[in-house]
Amino acid sequence: MIDRLHYISQHPENGTHITAIKAALDAGAKWIQLRVKAQPKQDILQYALSALDLCNEHGAKLIVNDHPEIALKAGAYGLHLGLEDMPVEQARAIVGKDMVIGGTANTFEHIKQRVSEGVDYIGLGPYRFTKTKQKLSPILGIDGYGDIIKRVKLAAIQTPIIAIGGIEQNDISAIIKTGLYGVAVSGAITYAVNPAQTIQLMYQQLNNASLKED
Repeated sequence: MIDRLHYISQHPENGTHITAIKAALDAGAKWIQLRVKAQPKQDILQYALSALDLCNEHGAKLIVNDHPEIALKAGAYGLHLGLEDMPVEQARAIVGKDMVIGGTANTFEHIKQRVSEGVDYIGLGPYRFTKTKQKLSPILGIDGYGDIIKRVKLAAIQTPIIAIGGIEQNDISAIIKTGLYGVAVSGAITYAVNPAQTIQLMYQQLNNASLKED
């Protein structure tokens, strides 16, 4: 089961990725993506092992960004691959058939590519400008999401699609109305004044939208 709310880790002003992950878990996050860039793989593995312990304590799922070998060694629930990362087929050969694999997309063509690759979910974005990405793809916005999801429905694509990129709590209802499955957020939780309340409100918006769809 793919959660509708994904938290993507970032280095907070005070602390580490693990500090941010623990705070998100304590606040109620259930799907954590460890996204560490430009650090040695051994350090990222240690982050992953620490993050997995925290996720297990909170009944949450850990997804590792970019690194299939680290996801496998750490015993993560899943792996997320960007468009310029290792091909899904190659990563699948490393992590095995049971690990969840998500893939990034920016266009409908990317979505078709990801579906053909057999990913379990797709991260579609960016919604707006975000400082967490160095190489930012063209911004989609609500209109971009709406156009792409119309084509997704016409193509009868069932793979869950998650909005990503600069998303705040107040954006969620409008995003989900386009037909997207869920959202991925980072700073909206990391820098929230009250992370627990923010996550609660996010889940309420996501669940209310899913009930209306049903």
